[in-house]
Amino acid sequence: MSWQEAEREFVDDVVARETLPETFERSAERNADRIAQQYKGGIYDRSLVTEGVVDPAPEGAYADLTYAETRSIIRRLAAGFREVGVDDDTRVAIYAGTRMEWAQADFAALSAGAVVTTVYASSSPDQLRYLLEDPEATVVVAENRTLLDEIIAVRDDLDHALDAIVTMDDVDTDGLDTTESDLVYTLGDVHALGDDAFDADAYESWLDATAMDDLASLIYTSGTTGQPKGVRLTHANFRTNVNQCYKRFGDRPDRDPDAPGISTETTTLSFLPLAHVFERMAGHYMMFAAGATVGYAESPDTLRDDFQLVRPTTTTSVPRVYEKLYDAIREQASESGVKQRIFEWAVEVGQTHHETANPGTILDAKRSLADKLVFSSVREAIGGNVDFFISGGGSLSAELCALYHAMDLPILEGYGLTETSPVISVNPPEEPKVGTIGPPVVDTEVAIDGGMVGEEVAGIPGDVGELLVRGPQVADGYWNRPDASADAFTPADALPGDAVTAGTPPSDREGDPDDPWFRTGDIVQLRPDGYIAFRERAKQLLVLSTGKNVAPGPIEDRFAANEFVEQCVVLGDSRKFVSALLVPNFERVASWAETRGIDLPEERKAICRDDRVRDRFQEEVDRVNEEFEPYERIKKFRLVPEEFSEENDLLTPTMKKKRRNILDRFADDVEMIYEE
Repeated sequence: MSWQEAEREFVDDVVARETLPETFERSAERNADRIAQQYKGGIYDRSLVTEGVVDPAPEGAYADLTYAETRSIIRRLAAGFREVGVDDDTRVAIYAGTRMEWAQADFAALSAGAVVTTVYASSSPDQLRYLLEDPEATVVVAENRTLLDEIIAVRDDLDHALDAIVTMDDVDTDGLDTTESDLVYTLGDVHALGDDAFDADAYESWLDATAMDDLASLIYTSGTTGQPKGVRLTHANFRTNVNQCYKRFGDRPDRDPDAPGISTETTTLSFLPLAHVFERMAGHYMMFAAGATVGYAESPDTLRDDFQLVRPTTTTSVPRVYEKLYDAIREQASESGVKQRIFEWAVEVGQTHHETANPGTILDAKRSLADKLVFSSVREAIGGNVDFFISGGGSLSAELCALYHAMDLPILEGYGLTETSPVISVNPPEEPKVGTIGPPVVDTEVAIDGGMVGEEVAGIPGDVGELLVRGPQVADGYWNRPDASADAFTPADALPGDAVTAGTPPSDREGDPDDPWFRTGDIVQLRPDGYIAFRERAKQLLVLSTGKNVAPGPIEDRFAANEFVEQCVVLGDSRKFVSALLVPNFERVASWAETRGIDLPEERKAICRDDRVRDRFQEEVDRVNEEFEPYERIKKFRLVPEEFSEENDLLTPTMKKKRRNILDRFADDVEMIYEE
């Protein structure tokens, strides 16, 4: 039996049709004594850290909660939420960074019958007001006093009243007037109310009253263009996607026991925003359904320490984090005494070995030496237990992915959108293929609409066009936006006759042949082997004034593992030629200059204008250009001194480039590139 057949037929306690709070309840029954959550001490003033609820964790170290303990907290928080006004007609907004209490508040609000809507902790006041007002959230769970103050500041601008504001941390209410402070509870207060009011029969009745097709969450699109739209995700949407992904990664009987996967033995480190659909499903719902352990990182800036403390077996992340982690790996190797040339040799050997079907004795010996000199210390630096990574939320450089595979740290790349809960496709542990986003998960049908049938991409034949999808994980539309909902779908009978379809049709899964197709807006290649390769967002394709179409993503990806280039954005829409803005890795530039006796200016802006530096970057650009068609090559570039980040509004919270903002910020540089 092939792994695809085994995946479709896989039956397990984890694979079930049940609501999200029922999922946690059943998992807690199966895994009562296993560790559910790990939390770090010395970071927050946690209001739940009271006698008999949560013990304080040692400063800088982690403490554990079992599934039974976490279930007890969730049940009493759910009862407490009901006491402060939450019911099955309530939208509860969670306004916080990723931490243990985010997960507990989510399951508790869902158990109380509410719909959870999410707000990034980095949201501006205008974004916060919109994300509370659009869903009419009447209860808000905020992380700390700072975010509490921000809610109070926009409260009077809302078109509806707030019933309660709940803080995860212990906060004082100094400076708030009586009407404001009367609204405020800590999560500890809510737990105490729930502890007094909890009734097992009432709790079960709340769970029973929630149906699979009921709305579970509103998750707002990142808003790289226009106002964010609230995606309507039901319990069935999320729970189906958990089943689909667990069938791909779960502990199936057909799989090699040593093959990486998701099981009760899994430990993950959670650090992506839980406000985002990717971490919410893959690092939260799926992990708890499987009985895994979830540790919560202090912050994305402390990952090296947190990997060592939690020692995860897997984690989910976005490409930008893997780029930064690779830079840290290279730096770690250097700190441990490994010369740059030895590191590069080891990586080259690892890649060759990974890509060679029958390596032979000599290449095997080289690979063993590379592992001893470099790769073993790299793996130990990130805890020593990582079996595999999962990447989503953006396009991952194939070169970078291959480098991780070479170090026995495979990245399994997948693809999805908020509207699809999110996973449409992902590489299987048994047969990952670098440069692809894997085949569709079970019970998912895809179509390629675009007419570029038979086009060859990267030397591989396939069908290229916009990806359309339908399946039980696809949302039915947007909150209060019937116009946008209608625009997002193509009726089944309107699918072009030359469109190519693959995956599981409705006759073989739950669904109707007349179900409409969701338009992803992404250009992909469907290969003959059933794997999908991502090409570009349709809206981000550059149309040169010559009429040529250029996908900037593959060009930018070629710089992902470059030691000199920190970030790259490719430009050229409506222009004669392709150009780029490059953010240098200033530490690497300084090291290069020092070894050559070059005295560079101190200011970054001046470094970017230095002709010697520019000539060195021209070598990197020329090397990348060799891999592309003449019209796709970067003809001119500018070095810019400011890294794209969420703080300067050049990246979304999920680390996607805000191209319009980047063009505005560096408008003068762009004009210098294209002036005659």
